[in-house]
Parts: sequence; structure tokens; C-alpha cells
Amino acid sequence: METPVQDSMLLLVPALTQNVGLCRVAVAAFASRLDFSVPEIEELKVAVSEAVTNAVLHAYDGPGMVQVRAESSGGCIHVEVKDWGKGIPDVEKARMASYTTIPGRMGLGFVFLESLTDSLTVISEPSKGTTVRFSKCPSARREERPDAPGSSRPGSLA
Repeated sequence: METPVQDSMLLLVPALTQNVGLCRVAVAAFASRLDFSVPEIEELKVAVSEAVTNAVLHAYDGPGMVQVRAESSGGCIHVEVKDWGKGIPDVEKARMASYTTIPGRMGLGFVFLESLTDSLTVISEPSKGTTVRFSKCPSARREERPDAPGSSRPGSLA
């Protein structure tokens, strides 16, 4: 049975590099009300930065918008970063280390997202946009709940 949403936030910003920090801080402030440690909040901030930066750099050739939604349920945070831009033609390829469409970039955004979060889903359709969803539970929460995303206890799915 899925835990009901306990709280949520929604942010809609122009796809501009200066808004990456705003999204990062807003989600960190939202998450700080949960049982995350300071290092876990820092990991979450990097994850949000990577997802929003991907949308800012890759989604649009001109103006566009990025939506950031965060929800808390079961003591965990679930984040969705969405754009309505170009989309990703090959999501699996885009998730590979060092893959980039912009010369001079490292191509590690999705790799960082996978390593810093408990679950990651990327849904994209060319010319319709991309939605990146990830979840993170505080380490203490993962230890309490063997079924929590990212739990490494026996019986978990992770």
C-alpha cells in the first residue's frame, strides 16, 4: 500500500541558469522538515541541480519553463522535474556515463542523479518534453523500513 502524500510544493520557473539555485534551495528547504541529515540534504541539492540543469541546457532552443514538484510521504521526499521541450530521443543512451549533446560538458547528470537518490525514472518523448522523477529517504528511515526505496536490508527490493 502506498503512503499518502503528506505535504507538497510546486515551483514553475523560466528555464534559465539563474533559476537552478532557486529550485535547489526551495527543495532543500522543503526536505529540511523531514529527518534528513545535513549530508543527505546536500546530496538532494546536487540531485535537484542536475535535473533542473539538464532541463535548462537541453530542453529548449529558446524560452521555456521548468516545473519542480516535491512531495513528502512516509518520511521520504519525491521530486519531479518537468519540461515541455525537445525531449530525449534515446533515454537509455542519455543515462550512460559521459553521454552529452553539448561539447565541453561532462555528461554525468543522470549518473549523479542515480548515485545520489534511491530511485530514478526518466520519461521523455521527442518534441513533448521530459519528466525526471526521483525519491530519497533519510538513511534512518531506510533502516526502519526494509521496503523503503534504497533500503539494503534483507527483503528489500533495492
